[in-house]
Amino acid sequence: MGSMSIWHWLIVLAIGLLLFGGKGKISDLMGDFAKGIKSFKKGLADDDASAQAPAEPKTIEAKPGEPVATVDKSKTAG
Repeated sequence: MGSMSIWHWLIVLAIGLLLFGGKGKISDLMGDFAKGIKSFKKGLADDDASAQAPAEPKTIEAKPGEPVATVDKSKTAG
């Protein structure tokens, strides 16, 4: 009971081959994971940069004596 039988060793060997066999599946998975994290961080940095960028001030050009804007009083509350 204390030692592992041949079936235990075959199962362990099969799991080891699945994980580490072939073209290095673990390294491919970790590489894809790292790319995902990098693109996520880049997306967050892009959002922060666009949120912190000051908006350009709008210039309003009006001729002397002309009203700058008109207010539609039917749409205002009160």
